[in-house]
Amino acid sequence: MNLDARVPSGPLEDKWEKCKFDMKLVNPANKRKYDVIVVGSGLAGGAAAATLGELGYNVACFCYQDSPRRAHSIAAQGGINAAKNYQGDGESVFRLFYDTVKGGDFRSREANVYRLAQVSVNIIDQCVAMGVPFAREYGGTLANRSFGGAQVSRTFYAAGQTGQQLLLGVYAALSRQIAAGKVSMFTRTEMLDLVVVDGRAAGIITRNMVTGKVESHSGHAVLLASGGYGNVFYLSTNAMGCNVSAAYRAYKKGAGFANPCYTQIHPTCIPVSGDYQSKLTLMSESLRNDGRVWVPKDAADCGKPPHQIPEGARDYYLERKYPSFGNLSPRDIASRSAKEACDDGRGVGPDVGGTRRGVYLDFRDAIERLGADTIRARYGNLFHMYHKITNEDPYKVPMRIYPAVHYTMGGLWVDYHLQSNIPGLFVLGEANFSDHGANRLGASALMQGLADGYFVIPYTLGHYLAASKPQKVSTDHPEFLRAEEEVNSRVKRLLAVNGKRTVDSFHRELGMIMWDHCGMARNRAGLEAALEKIPALREEFWQNVRVLGEGDTFNQSLEKAGRVADFLEFAEVLCLDALTREESAGGHFREEHQTDDGEAKRDDDNFAHAAVWEYQGDDKRPQRHVEPMVFENVKLAIRSYK
Repeated sequence: MNLDARVPSGPLEDKWEKCKFDMKLVNPANKRKYDVIVVGSGLAGGAAAATLGELGYNVACFCYQDSPRRAHSIAAQGGINAAKNYQGDGESVFRLFYDTVKGGDFRSREANVYRLAQVSVNIIDQCVAMGVPFAREYGGTLANRSFGGAQVSRTFYAAGQTGQQLLLGVYAALSRQIAAGKVSMFTRTEMLDLVVVDGRAAGIITRNMVTGKVESHSGHAVLLASGGYGNVFYLSTNAMGCNVSAAYRAYKKGAGFANPCYTQIHPTCIPVSGDYQSKLTLMSESLRNDGRVWVPKDAADCGKPPHQIPEGARDYYLERKYPSFGNLSPRDIASRSAKEACDDGRGVGPDVGGTRRGVYLDFRDAIERLGADTIRARYGNLFHMYHKITNEDPYKVPMRIYPAVHYTMGGLWVDYHLQSNIPGLFVLGEANFSDHGANRLGASALMQGLADGYFVIPYTLGHYLAASKPQKVSTDHPEFLRAEEEVNSRVKRLLAVNGKRTVDSFHRELGMIMWDHCGMARNRAGLEAALEKIPALREEFWQNVRVLGEGDTFNQSLEKAGRVADFLEFAEVLCLDALTREESAGGHFREEHQTDDGEAKRDDDNFAHAAVWEYQGDDKRPQRHVEPMVFENVKLAIRSYK
């Protein structure tokens, strides 16, 4: 497996400019000769499709939602980072770069992260020009707020619906290209396989989710922007449709999968309230700007209403443990601290399964200091959403929150050009591994998606096309026919099992295995247990799953079955990666590797690298490769927020 990162030589701050100048270009009149496939219509995929269409390429964009506006990017709440330094509080491109590398526990590629910080300043200008209604100060300047893992205000926001507003901006640009005939939009269409011809990505196989028709699509290059794999845990903040299938299909065709064990647990989600739930609800990390996190000091007080617990009996544990960052400690640290408090018997809220899984996020002091109207202006829609879901008014009583699976830092391996080890297969946004290391700082996902789509891929894709001049392969090619037959055979196999268990029951059981053994805290015994249980559950799935309906029609049961089948294979790779990484880093916390005071303990001598897994065949252990993470501009240091 070729893991040449293709990082340009020279000073860090000059690498991207040097790379752009050294790249080959496609003549404007020749761009219309190239067909580009984009899988996904969120911020990364939608921005890429719109920009490439604007440049003159012929783009086919695919999404399984009924509209590009329904991509999961719409669910992001709190904001998007950029190194504008509007506040004059010490922000800079280098500080954003450093905070992101440190926040990722020094497990990301320096050059990619610095480029992300560089182009972040362009993203805001682009979005403002497109009409994104960012919050503004009284005088009309763009407002900023803080997020976890930073001591500056660098986050631009549109109330608590930043993802929605950014996606509407992308959708406007995409719609313009659809109307111009440069982008062909395929909605309700799911990618089920990647086609590789002579070692190069040549197209995809899809299923029309309305008619059931399986079709081949050929292109000169394929861009995957299909999001993350958090739903392998079943309960997560992701939309129920989010899945690993597009990335996993590419993995099975030879693309390396990097750091799958790096999954992020978000600290501020509405707690689980019963076994009936199918997903969890995110409460933006921005709430921790003004909300104070606490639990009772005495477990005997946990059943009392919060107003009956006096100030002296409250443990503001983040402020106590991390005085420099307090409630704005990074997500992985804040999540583990909440778990520790609840494991200590000091959780609040209803007893679910014998444990109170909740901590308070209290706005009492902020409302007294700033007034309810100011808090309403900053977080009103979030407070409204919380009230609707819990029937508790956060203006009057503290919110109850608990960590939940949210984002995945692992993904398909890519080089500096965002190209996988399969030539012609580019991977954007959350679907790749490159920028966030072992832990994503808040408000960085939207930044990466738009950076990749608007400002990186238009250059790097052009270089690939101009340098290699790939020939478009006919969908009559044997590889297309073989891949299409494999997809049809898999559909028939799923329908033929005719067992007694629902698809959701298997997904829920897999999620429980993953959460119990590979969740916020992991250990060798638990991971080994998971690696025994997952193959057994997968075998039962193929013997006892019940998929209703037919294959040549609208069939949501079939859609879910295919995704869960992939999760049942991918989960094993994730747990194997977690077992092999004998250290604690960011979202990957191994109980055997922690400091005396319970903090994550890295092993830079043996694990300062990306682990890249190569598929070797069904029921065979994948091969592990490594890309060393070399730090020339930041010093490897103990990650402290105290």
